[in-house]
Formats: sequence, C-alpha cells, structure tokens
Amino acid sequence: MPSQCRFIPYLFVSLLLSGCAANDLMVKRQAEADAKIEFLIQASKKADQRNNELAALLQAQDGHTQSIAGDIKLLKEENRLLRASSDELSAKVANLVRQSQTPKVEVVNQPSPSKAIRESGPPAEYLKAFGLYSANNFSSAIEAFEAFLKNSPESEYAANAVYWIGECHYSLSDLPRAKDAFFKVTDSYPKSAKTPDALLKLGYTLSAMKEKEKATAIFERIVTSYPSSLAAIKARERLNAH
Repeated sequence: MPSQCRFIPYLFVSLLLSGCAANDLMVKRQAEADAKIEFLIQASKKADQRNNELAALLQAQDGHTQSIAGDIKLLKEENRLLRASSDELSAKVANLVRQSQTPKVEVVNQPSPSKAIRESGPPAEYLKAFGLYSANNFSSAIEAFEAFLKNSPESEYAANAVYWIGECHYSLSDLPRAKDAFFKVTDSYPKSAKTPDALLKLGYTLSAMKEKEKATAIFERIVTSYPSSLAAIKARERLNAH
C-alpha cells in the first residue's frame, strides 16, 4: 500500500504533462489553421482586386474598340460623300465646258437623241436619282436610277447609273444585289470610266461575302488592267494587306 501511494504523484505528473502536450499541440494546429485561413483570405482579396482590374481594363478596351468602330464608320460615310460629290462635280464641270464652247460652224442637221444627251450634260432624271443617293435615300435612289435606265438605256450615263445602284445596295448591306450591279457594270460597260471603280467595289463586296479568293483575283485584275487608276492604288493596298 505505501508503494502504491508513492506512484500516485508520478501518475499525476504524467497526466499533467500529457495534458499540457496535448494542449500545446491543439494550440499549434489552431495557429496553423488560422494562418492558412488568413492566407486564403489575403489570396481571395488579391484575386478580387485582380478581377476588378481586369474588368476595368476590358471595359476600357471595349470603349476604345467602339470608338475605333465609330471612327471607321464616319470615315466610310465621308468617303462615300466625297465620291458622290466628285461624280456630281465632274458632271457639272463637263456641262459647263460644253456650254462655254462656241461652235464655229452652224449645224444644219439635227443631232441624234443620244448626241443631244451627251452635249447637254447629265439628264435631269439622272441628277434627281443621284440627289436621292447623296441624301442617303438609297431605296428611292435605286428606283430612280432603274427608272432612268428604263427610259434611257442608251445614255452615256447608263453605266454610272448601274454603278450607283450597286453603291446603294452596298450601303444597305444587300451584298448579293450589290455584287450583281457591279458585275453588270464590268460586263455590260467594259469601256466605261466607271469600270475600274466597279471592279474595286466588286472586290470589296466579295471580301465582305467571305469570297477571299475571288476578291483577290478581282484586285489583281484591276492592277493589271488599270495600273494607273486610283482603283489600282486601293487594290494594291488590299493585296498588300493580305
């Protein structure tokens, strides 16, 4: 019995030490868990911050992209108006030049209707249709140009009328009809001054329709057949871009 009593203090001390060790282990594990939680919290904050920065960057890029798209649309519109103004100005200049010429010999025979048209400048019916195009009234312009072609199929402005019909369809994003009109200029009026421009717009139309090989062939044809034209310069730009 006395020996058993001597072991009691040792047992108590052992239990006390075991309890302290277990408590230290729990404290250590708790500290490690807290550290991991803190690490995850900080990582989550950094991820949120990075996501916010990326969102802001994407928003800024989207705004920049929209701005560029707006500029491109504006440039296209300005280019279209310049082409329209150039065509109308050329017609008016030609008309003024004809009117300023004084005939040296009196003409006895009356000129043919087609010659009379050439000497009097663009017909009123053509100018009316062109005015509708210049005002962006494309649907009405198409009808007016078609009426002009029906009434004056042999007019020297017939090729121009078909070309502007194609431009109207192109502006309305009706690419198949635009393609048909530009094709008609090149096929029915191969000697027209509008043929190089018609080929160029045909190439643009085919590109927009994802017919890249056909578009490339058209651009190469322009460079070969009309090397000194403005259309050839633009065709080379398209070929070099590819």
